[in-house]
Amino acid sequence: MINVEEKMNDLGIQLPEAPKPGAVYVPAKTVGNLIYTSGQDCRVDGTLLYKGKLGLDLTVDQGYEAARQTMVNCLAVLKAEIGDLGRVKQIVKLLAFVNSAPGFVEQPYVINGASELLEEIFGDKGKHARSAIASNELPFNTPVEIEMIVEVE
Repeated sequence: MINVEEKMNDLGIQLPEAPKPGAVYVPAKTVGNLIYTSGQDCRVDGTLLYKGKLGLDLTVDQGYEAARQTMVNCLAVLKAEIGDLGRVKQIVKLLAFVNSAPGFVEQPYVINGASELLEEIFGDKGKHARSAIASNELPFNTPVEIEMIVEVE
């Protein structure tokens, strides 16, 4: 069995306090054994890691880093909702939006930052279905927004 906390420590990942909602919604909602998270961005200590559009202001590598940080924030929300990430049975689905300049078509490579992190932490339980969608604008000029669906034990 995977010890999720140990694995994150090995990867040098410390979860922040779950980000507080910026508007009228809850960070996560539990329905049966599924957890639905609200969209998260790439904030670190309240400040966006990056701002702008992929393909104009940011490179794919910077977007990848933003997606990875966004997933760290999603995991912080998930932990706040369920208490112990060891309860994760599987990551079911990611819905990811990429703030994209006209003509930018590499959204899947950007969102790999989140997907690969989940597989590093959870192994096969981290493999998931996914959509990586271009957006012409995202709130606060964040480059990436991700929500997830997780099945828990």
